[in-house]
Amino acid sequence: MADRDEIHGTAPAYWALRIALGVVPIVAGLDKFTNLLADWAGYLSPLAVRLLPVSPAAFMRAAGVIEVIVGIGILAGRARTFGWIAMAWLAAIALNLIASGAFLDVAARDAVMAVAAFALARLAAVHEPLRARRPAGAVEPQPTAAHPAPTRT
Repeated sequence: MADRDEIHGTAPAYWALRIALGVVPIVAGLDKFTNLLADWAGYLSPLAVRLLPVSPAAFMRAAGVIEVIVGIGILAGRARTFGWIAMAWLAAIALNLIASGAFLDVAARDAVMAVAAFALARLAAVHEPLRARRPAGAVEPQPTAAHPAPTRT
């Protein structure tokens, strides 16, 4: 895969996005439990607060858990999946902020981050190996004379 990376020159962009969109959700997600960086519940629109079945603080803690999982997934090389989740999550955050009529600067930033997550998910298709899913208990197919193992050249 290195040859393809070098030809397209996209590896630095992939790694920059993967690190940024991996670390930032982890930091923000952990901060949902401490509120050192921001009063996260204050970012919820009044509509969202009315619709929530739990307190805003409880909702933000649950959001923090999801953000940490998404960040870890991206850093672990699973941006093919978690990049799309980050994109949808960030778009939802931006829409919530727009609905609140406040924090429009943060909404714009989150919309741009959603676009960055989209770019990461697309780049991951080139830079991350496709992982085949096998049912639990399945064994690796063994090469036979009729179907020999592929050789590297």
